[in-house]
Amino acid sequence: MRVLVVEDERLLADSIAEGLRKFAMAVDVCYGGECALERVGVHEYDVVVLDRDLPDVSGDEVCAAVIAAGGEIRVLMVTAAGDVSDRVEGLGLGADDYLTKPFAFSELVARVQALGRRARPALPPVLAAHGVVLDLPRHQASRDGRFLPLSPKEFAVLRVLMRADGTVVSVESLLEKAWDEHADPFTNAVRMAVMTLRRKLGDPPLIETVPGAGYRFGA
Repeated sequence: MRVLVVEDERLLADSIAEGLRKFAMAVDVCYGGECALERVGVHEYDVVVLDRDLPDVSGDEVCAAVIAAGGEIRVLMVTAAGDVSDRVEGLGLGADDYLTKPFAFSELVARVQALGRRARPALPPVLAAHGVVLDLPRHQASRDGRFLPLSPKEFAVLRVLMRADGTVVSVESLLEKAWDEHADPFTNAVRMAVMTLRRKLGDPPLIETVPGAGYRFGA
C-alpha cells in the first residue's frame, strides 16, 4: 500500500509517516496542499491522509482535485473540527472517511488499512498461497504454521508478490509499491530485500528470479 500524508504540522506528519511505515506501507509526506496536488499527479497512491486545515491550498481543494481526477485513491480527511456538520461537509466533498484530532494512532492505522482494502483492486485482509499466510491487519506472516519474523519492508515485498498471483513483478513496480519516493532506483535495495525474504521463507524456494523481468512468487 502506498500512502500520502498531507499535514502542515511537521512533527505530526513525520510521526504518522514513521508509524505507518512500521506496518509495511510506503509513505510520502507533504506539508502543504500545493505539494500534495503535485504528488498525486505523479504517483499512484492507494490512500491519502489529508489534513483539512492546510495553510496554502486547503484540504477541501485538495480533496476535490483528487476526486475530480478520477482513479481509485481513497481519502481519509483529518481535522480538529469535530462537529457533525464538519464531518458531513468533509464527506460531502468526496472524502471516504473522516477522523477527528486528537486521535489514537491505532485507529488511524485501522482506517488506512480499511481504505487500502477498498483501493484498486480490493485487497483481502488475509492472503494465502503455497503454505504462506499473510495476515494484513495483524501484520503477521507464516509458512506451514511457522511464524515468519519479517521486517516491514520484507512484509511489503511479500505482499506485492503474493498479490500478483503468480505473475512477474518488475523491480520498478516493487520500488513503486513498497518503497517511498526517496528510494534510489539504482540501488540493490530490492535484491537485498528479496534475498533476506527468501532466506526467511525457507525451502523449497517460493520466489523465482525472472532474468530481465523481475520476480515471481510461487514458481
